[in-house]
Amino acid sequence: MIRIGLGYDLHRLVEGRRLMLGGVQIPHDKGEDAHSDGDVLLHAITDALLGAAALGDIGELFPPSDMRWKNADSAALLGTAYERVLREGWKIVNLDCVIAIEKPKLLPYRTSIRESISSILHIPLDAVFIKAKTGEQLGPIGEQQAVEVWANCLLER
Repeated sequence: MIRIGLGYDLHRLVEGRRLMLGGVQIPHDKGEDAHSDGDVLLHAITDALLGAAALGDIGELFPPSDMRWKNADSAALLGTAYERVLREGWKIVNLDCVIAIEKPKLLPYRTSIRESISSILHIPLDAVFIKAKTGEQLGPIGEQQAVEVWANCLLER
């Protein structure tokens, strides 16, 4: 049996925060404004995995109203969610993700991001792919006010 999951997340970009994408800190003058460390990519992947396995969503497992998750490491949250997916007998076939951010350019960091996700989930590097798009200077992405991510996963049992 196979299932597809779609995850999505968006965070405002603000000064004074780290820009975390896929467990990698990216040098930039702005970072994600969030209850946790704000790693929008790992949040979207978490939702994709949980959705495909019909196990809830990130907000249900790690509610922002709970102070235990204040500044939480999104890699640990993803690992915990994926353990639930594995316990239900599912495993990842592949992940395909799109990050929408105007700056910085992500191509120099793509390999590091893929390696980080591969390591967090203990899956082969070739099962993870990341693409980046700009907002062409339009809307909240293009005006450097936000970053958003779409993550697709394929699970098999």
